[in-house]
Amino acid sequence: MNIGIIGSGGREHSICFKLKQSSLVNRIYCIPGNAGTSELSENLNIDINDFEKIYREIKNKDIKLLIVGPEVPLVNGIVDYFQKKNIKVFGPNKNASRLEGSKLFMKKICKDFNIPTAKYEEITSENQAKKIINNFNFPIVVKSDGLAAGKGVTICKNKKEAIKDILEILNGKFKSSKKVIIEEFLKGEEASYFIISDGKNYLPIGTAQDHKRIGENDTGLNTGGMGAYSPSKIISKDIEKKILKKIIAPTIKAMESIGSPYKGILYAGLMIDKSEPKLIEYNIRLGDPECQVLMMRLKNDLLDLILSTFNNSLRKKKISWIKKPGITIVAASKGYPGKFDTLKEIKNLKNIKVDKSQQLFHAGTIKSKGGKILSNGGRVLNSTVIDSDLLKARKKALKILDKIKWKNKYYRRDIGFRVIKK
Repeated sequence: MNIGIIGSGGREHSICFKLKQSSLVNRIYCIPGNAGTSELSENLNIDINDFEKIYREIKNKDIKLLIVGPEVPLVNGIVDYFQKKNIKVFGPNKNASRLEGSKLFMKKICKDFNIPTAKYEEITSENQAKKIINNFNFPIVVKSDGLAAGKGVTICKNKKEAIKDILEILNGKFKSSKKVIIEEFLKGEEASYFIISDGKNYLPIGTAQDHKRIGENDTGLNTGGMGAYSPSKIISKDIEKKILKKIIAPTIKAMESIGSPYKGILYAGLMIDKSEPKLIEYNIRLGDPECQVLMMRLKNDLLDLILSTFNNSLRKKKISWIKKPGITIVAASKGYPGKFDTLKEIKNLKNIKVDKSQQLFHAGTIKSKGGKILSNGGRVLNSTVIDSDLLKARKKALKILDKIKWKNKYYRRDIGFRVIKK
């Protein structure tokens, strides 16, 4: 079977890596892919939101299944488009994608189906904001309703900061939406919980803990994610039961009841405090960089799992994992998530040993005409390692990044610091 993967990040490279292990896969095409995916697949340089052009290539390359990595094409209706063309596409449709595409939609689902989440209010004007803020304790969280590439959430320490951020969103800071919500700040520890669903049935497919802040000890600006480890140390069997009963099961039921069955990967961003989980947000796809470490630990054939969501056999599947934990560390362009330089040559990559227990997944990379590997984004590489414990895995992952010669590389050395015993 020929498979198409939409996306160009570390997530998509790790999906290529996993699919390559399947006996069901014939050829893989990555749209548009990166320098790393080009070693495992054929890259097709097409805009991920140009559905018509993608369709022409799908027919040309005899692609039988399309797997969508990032959220933007899902929110824009790529699944609906290809379903009308009778092409199998893995991911939620446009209506179901509102779980990530609209935070207000997600909050309404939580409210209507008693799913535990932070207290919130929608803000439509500066005057309203000034009044409603008085009902919240600081710090508070200000969120853009729509997609904002990981930059739509701000934790505000005082009223002045909050009003400033609210006005920026109301005045169109983000193209996706001018709607804004404020939330109570939840205390606790964050964790990521993933399921795969066919619309009725679902299976948990892993836990992880992401590190969003650019600086060590979780300081500085929010990013798309600077590293992750799996499995999450804070999700016990008891907490997992609560997550499934109070959050996942009601959500799948809710989406079916409103006529938008959820099919694909659903990623719950959670805050856990005193053994009680609350939903922070939903993502409608595998997280990046969590996906990288999940793909290394998952024993199942990924394609077989995905196909089971189409042929009504998901409920018969069992998920199995490599018992060893894993870690992934993101190497970014210095200056990210602010201004940074691109097209910097990355040397010494061929001297990095890769196998089933350690990989260097590419994210923001391209190949020059002369075959050089160049940086081409904020987050550039993902050093991902499985080992007997997280400390050993982190040391190996850092050693890989230390060997790479690249002028403006930056990475945190403390991923997993809350759980790794020094």
